[in-house]
Amino acid sequence: MAKKKEKTPKTTAQQLASIIKSCRDIMRKDKGLSGDLDRLPMLTWIMFLKFLDDMEKIRETEAELKGERYKPAIEPPYRWRDWAAKEDGITGDELIAFINNDEAVRPDGSRGPGLFAYLRSLRGDDGSDRRDVIATVFRGTINRMINGYLLRDVINKVNTINFTSSEEIHTLSHLYETMLKEMRDAAGDSGEFYTPRPVVRFIVEVIDPKLGEKVLDPAAGTGGFLVEAFEHLKKQCKTTEDYEILQKRSIYGGEAKPLPYLLCQMNLLLHGLEYPQVDPGNSLRFPLREIGDKDRVDVIITNPPFGGEEEPGILSNFPEDKRTAETALLFLQLIMRKLRRSIGGQKGGRCGMVVPNGTLFGDGVCARIKEELLNKFNLHTIIRLPKGVFAPYTDIETNLLFFERDGPTKEIWYYEVPLPEGRKQYTKTKPMRFEEFKPVIEWWHNREENEHAWKVPVEDVIKNNYNLDIKNPNKAKAEEYRPPEEIVASIIEKEKRIFELMQEIQAQIRKGWGDAE
Repeated sequence: MAKKKEKTPKTTAQQLASIIKSCRDIMRKDKGLSGDLDRLPMLTWIMFLKFLDDMEKIRETEAELKGERYKPAIEPPYRWRDWAAKEDGITGDELIAFINNDEAVRPDGSRGPGLFAYLRSLRGDDGSDRRDVIATVFRGTINRMINGYLLRDVINKVNTINFTSSEEIHTLSHLYETMLKEMRDAAGDSGEFYTPRPVVRFIVEVIDPKLGEKVLDPAAGTGGFLVEAFEHLKKQCKTTEDYEILQKRSIYGGEAKPLPYLLCQMNLLLHGLEYPQVDPGNSLRFPLREIGDKDRVDVIITNPPFGGEEEPGILSNFPEDKRTAETALLFLQLIMRKLRRSIGGQKGGRCGMVVPNGTLFGDGVCARIKEELLNKFNLHTIIRLPKGVFAPYTDIETNLLFFERDGPTKEIWYYEVPLPEGRKQYTKTKPMRFEEFKPVIEWWHNREENEHAWKVPVEDVIKNNYNLDIKNPNKAKAEEYRPPEEIVASIIEKEKRIFELMQEIQAQIRKGWGDAE
């Protein structure tokens, strides 16, 4: 008799994936939610509160061992353990009322502010601790579930996640990034500012932030650049002092929209940044002239939003001759102002950023901004990305600018990243891969002109009214001097395609005649 095959026990990754899938399946039954655009934020704030409570328990234990009094960020009866941890705890309409209402019956039977009302009222002692972060997160968060029994089921599932386990947090961080991408895919046009991970990784790798430097993304979105920078710096940590620097004096961001702000906070928490310092206000809200040395940073990595319009109050923060409706150009000016100056032989700050093609060839205000960039900064490299890197969010062609505050610019290196052989464009299912940047990284450290790389004296750019949209001259030469057999083969291929198209047209005409008869 054959032995019954034993089931292989699930791994932590499989268990967590199963929990997340179960939560999303439960949420699909709630009529208050529609699609991943609602489900992921809902799941995020629930996980956020469970995560905070698990962290609080660790801090409480540490304080107790030291004989110190611990002041929690969230007081009873609003902690996760008070209202969510018991499987048979508050549920149904009672649960929805406790979460949503300004005043409600609390889990301990007393009346008081509802959960969200309480969380939004939190204030830190100095305006910069975890209570302020919690208040900001929940000021922009709404509970969209209307079935309290389904919500209890989701809470019970999330309660099984152990946020005190580094293995579970690491696994969950990868699952969370997958969910973020799914949400962006579902967002359609509103996901146009999603930066593909290969682009983020490339920028961070060549900018190479060092431990002790301040790294900023003033348009952080869901935190992709900040997470990548955090992981890059974490590899450099050797001592407890290093980890202290990483946690408290390294990673900074800004994100004005409530939903991305919440997702960014959770993304950074899951990757191990205990106190994310992400400003919930518009990074453009400060007058440029008021930004001084204390506000400057060593590294800026970002993909600021393209297009859009800022209100007149924001535009008044910029010099009169450099005010524009193009948000990317406003962020470029902010970045130039925020980079640390070169003082006493110490190199100035450096930036790697994504810009739309229009920034390269724009005139008027755009040209005046580029004039300042070239005169005061060293714009040493422009990486020209293939068309469709940001598909399906946008077809706008994009470039990566790399500059340092130790200008002026003398020459600009260009590198045109080609599409993989045989590919005509990128798609959602076949996006750009990091491996495609490997030749660029090799070239970066040993620069020579080749069929993809060329350099341009800054004088040529200035003569052409600061037009940075310079085509690859080596590509034109390669086309001009193609071998005769390659040219003949190309002509034959085109002729074959023309013949096929003519046959298709002829078949359509015959079909049309047949239909008419």
